[in-house]
This record gives sequence, structure tokens and C-alpha cells, in this order.
Amino acid sequence: MLDIPSRVRVHVETPPAAQNDMGVCDAFEQYAPAWKSDTMSAPHPSKVAGIDPMVPTPAHTVAPASPAHGAAPSPDTPSPDTPSVPAPAAPAPTPAPGTLLQDRLAGWVSDLTTLHELTERLSRTTALEPALEELLRAGSALVGARRGLVVLEPGDGLGPRTTIGLGLGCADLGHMETVPRGALPYGTLLDSAPGTGATAGVGAAASAGATASVAAAASTGATANAGATEVVHADLFAEDGLDPRHREVAARLGYAASYALPLTARSAGRLGAAVWLYDEPAEPDEHHRHLAGLYVRHAAEHLALLVEVERSRARTATITEELLPSRLPRVAGVQLAARHRTGPRGGGDWYDALPLPDAALGLSVGSVTGGGPSAVAAMGRLRASLRAYAVMEGEDPVAVLSDLELLLRLTEPARCATALFAYCEPALRRVTLAGAGHSPPLLIGERRTEFAETSVSAPLGMLACWEAPSMEIQAEPGETVLLYTDGLLHRTGDPMDRAFARLHAAAASVPRALRADPGAVADHVLRTVLPDGLDGGAPPGRANSRLGDDGEEDVVLLAARFD
Repeated sequence: MLDIPSRVRVHVETPPAAQNDMGVCDAFEQYAPAWKSDTMSAPHPSKVAGIDPMVPTPAHTVAPASPAHGAAPSPDTPSPDTPSVPAPAAPAPTPAPGTLLQDRLAGWVSDLTTLHELTERLSRTTALEPALEELLRAGSALVGARRGLVVLEPGDGLGPRTTIGLGLGCADLGHMETVPRGALPYGTLLDSAPGTGATAGVGAAASAGATASVAAAASTGATANAGATEVVHADLFAEDGLDPRHREVAARLGYAASYALPLTARSAGRLGAAVWLYDEPAEPDEHHRHLAGLYVRHAAEHLALLVEVERSRARTATITEELLPSRLPRVAGVQLAARHRTGPRGGGDWYDALPLPDAALGLSVGSVTGGGPSAVAAMGRLRASLRAYAVMEGEDPVAVLSDLELLLRLTEPARCATALFAYCEPALRRVTLAGAGHSPPLLIGERRTEFAETSVSAPLGMLACWEAPSMEIQAEPGETVLLYTDGLLHRTGDPMDRAFARLHAAAASVPRALRADPGAVADHVLRTVLPDGLDGGAPPGRANSRLGDDGEEDVVLLAARFD
């Protein structure tokens, strides 16, 4: 992030010609904080780099004062009766020695203010995709382009890889992908080895020879070993040697020039490239190239952090998915479906379905307090232990949870967990369940939609000895028992009573045509309770689907429909 000093020392004796050749950062480093000029405190018109022109130099001329009323004219002043004679043209006044420097310094401050505002907006982004979109918008303002795209392709090959456009739809990006990679500006940057200069054709100024035009890394402030260059196509249609397919796509999409910069971070190396497209032949001048290079250098460091965060989230989500059932068992008389939505930090919610002796079925859902890899690991241990207890004494849900509570106190003394275990007998459509601090299941049928009346009990690990009575549910043919975790209620952002009311209304509004499919029932409940971008749940034939990574907590739904 660029910090703007509140005071600037001005060396008036420095020749203005030398000052005009200095960049923003050169001047910022040379002039150490000392005092503030009165001229700089005067109102100054705002400037957006890349769009507004440079600040004009004010005219320091003084109008001649008219003689006072009643005063006698001087001998050199012609009288009204005397014919006027044109006076010789006076030489243009010379500006004061510090005027040019002050105006130049005002431009530097304006540039730094612009960069500061843009980098502040970028730093406020906490996800990778919004950061890439903000990078495109800010760069578009700096270089004066209307459209652009950013290609995220980390050099280590570990991902994530994506392409995001500004003013370009998915079809437009698809057309650009049909162009050979080496003919596109971002392909030239990404495929060139670090530390080497890529080549690109210039525009109309040198179209006859189509010579290479790549600016050095020093112009953008990047280090030489990072291989930072820029690729400029000032006039694609006047450039010799341009790939025919590139020319065809450019004509179809309506752009005639491009300007590309690499995204290179000191810690992560190459991350990708950003390209801005012009509707007419054009290219940014050296001043705006310098500003864009400074901004992109800061943006690359911020993107490197977000890439690492995205990788950590992906790893945690993968571990969570591997600890949960890859598919649900098939048991006669009951149909099962599960939906799991992982939070960004990776939570400790789980679900399980286990065939038991005598054609019975054990269902469980639960949640471990905390988040991150440690909570995921604790969830895996508890789920595995619960499966063992269910095999030994699954017909008594209270005994299963009692054993799980004892294990939690001995092995995870700093944690607590909520859990619900149900022993299902599909042939009798009977469910015996017990809960430890968990939300009651929801019974969804043609004639009723109601919560099961479970006993109020503390979560596991909260008391020295946990015990609560079990209860039974007698399901009717075609009814669905919906088990869920508290994350479904917490993500609504409503108080618990209103969240329960929303869940009940969502279950009651399931269309009759969907009630025969437990997966469709779960998807409808998710879309209705959490209208934040869910798009339909698991694909056909898949029992488990991770629906996204946004939100704060995990969400688990386990639906069992009795025939």
C-alpha cells in the first residue's frame, strides 16, 4: 500500500527540467518530510490518472493597474485626443523559479492520492474473484481502456486457475480462447521464461517492420529477476505478422489495441497476466504506464495472499469431503439423500448413514465446536467412534451418545459437540432417536410438516455425565425425516425462533411433485432457507454434493424418505 506523507520538502533550486524527468516514486523518495508549501494547501482540481489531463500550469501574470480616479496621467500615458500608436509586444513573463516545481509536485501528489485510493479498495477485498474484478476496474481507469481480462495461472501449477473479464461475457472469453495462446498478449507474458523479455508487435507507428515493443521491468518498478515486462499492441489491424485468428477475433469483439502487464509477486512468483482492450488504436503514455505498473505490483502481492488463502480453503474442504461418506448405502424401504455445504474455514459438521443388523439403519448428524483443520480432524475422530458404538448398541441411541460423550471428555477435553443419532427400522417405518444439544428433526409429509418433540439436553462435553431420554417417530408412507445441523439456521442471520419458522415454511412449501425424491426435498429447503446463490443441489446420481464455499458455518442436511 502506498502511503502519502503529509509534508514534503521542496528544493526550489533544483532545475525544473531535471524535475520533469522524475517519476512519482523518485520524487517521493528524494523529498523527505520537512514543511508544507502554502501553494499546495490551496484547492486543487481532482485528477483521475488515465482519464483527466495533467494539471495545467497556472498563469502568473498581473493585470496592469488603472490610474486612480482624479490622478494626472503620467507623461508616458497617451491622452484621449492623441492618436493611439500600437505599442511593441512585450515579452512573455517568465514564471517564478519554484512555480514549475510546485505544479509538478501537485501532479505527483494527485497521482499518489489516486494510487492510494485504488490500493485501499483492493486491500478491502477478502476473496480472490472480487480482487481480480477490482484489479481490472482500477487498471482500466489508469490506462484509459474500457474492457479487459485477467488470467490467473500461478507458475507453480498448484492453482487456482481462472479467467475473469471486464466488459466481456463468457462467449467473448470463449472466442479469445480459440486464438493460439502464443498470439495473445497474456500468452506472450505467461509463456516467457522469468527474467527474459517477451516480444509483441507495435502499432501503426512501426507497422511496416512490426518490430518488438516490450518495456523494461524498471518502468513498472518490478525487479529484474521477476521477468516483468509489458506487451503493447497499439494498432492490431495495422500490425504486420499478426495471427489471422487473432485479427478475426479482435474484429468480432470490436477491439483494436491492447495493453498487457504480468502479475508477478516477490513471494509467489508468476501469478498471471492482465490485459486491457481499446476500442480504437491507442496505447497509454509513459506516465500512465508507470502508474499502472505501480498499482499492478501492489495488486500482485495482495493476490498472492488471496491465492494462498484459497488453496488452504480448498485443502480443508477436500479433507472434509474425504472424511464424510462418498456415497450413501441402499437399504430396502428407505431412500437417502445428503447435502453438505462447507464454510470458508472448514467446520466440523458431519453426517453418516450406516446399515445395521436386522435390516436396520443408523443415521447421525453432528457438529464439533470451532473451525479449521483441528475441528475437521476432531469431527473425523468422533464420526468414526460413533460408527463403532452404533454397530455395538445402535438399537439404544441413548447408550450410543453416552459412550460418545465419555470418549469426548477423555480425548477432547477442550471441545464440545452436538449430535443426533437415529435408529431406523424401515420395515416398520419407526425411528428411535436421541439428541445432545441438537436441533430437532423435521417430519415432512402430505398431511403434516412438524418438528419432532425431542427432549432438551446439553451438548456433549458440557456436563460431567450426559444422559437424556430417547423418543420415537412413527412415519407414514411417503413421509421424509429431515436431519440437519445448526449451521442451516445460523446462516439465515435471523434469531433462532425466526430461523426455525423459516425452515418450517420452506419444508411445508415443497411441491408435491418433488416429495417423492429426498434429494429434491433437501435442495428445495436449501434454496428457500438460504437464497444466496444455491442452484439446485447435487447432480443426478450423486448423493452428496458440496454446494459452495461461502458463508461462515457448515451446513448439513440428511433426508430419509420412507416408502
